[in-house]
Amino acid sequence: MTARRKPDREDRGEQIQAVEREAARQRILDQAEAERIPPEETTRAVPDRRWRRGQQ
Repeated sequence: MTARRKPDREDRGEQIQAVEREAARQRILDQAEAERIPPEETTRAVPDRRWRRGQQ
């Protein structure tokens, strides 16, 4: 048996799909970065001491 080489058309299609996947991945990363909230703009949750046992 001899190994058959894929037709150029299939190779081209796979290349196009790879480029499209990478472009979609980059769009998702760009969107996530745009929506990211910097840590300095977030507030830290502080427990409400009234809910501790024995202190009301």
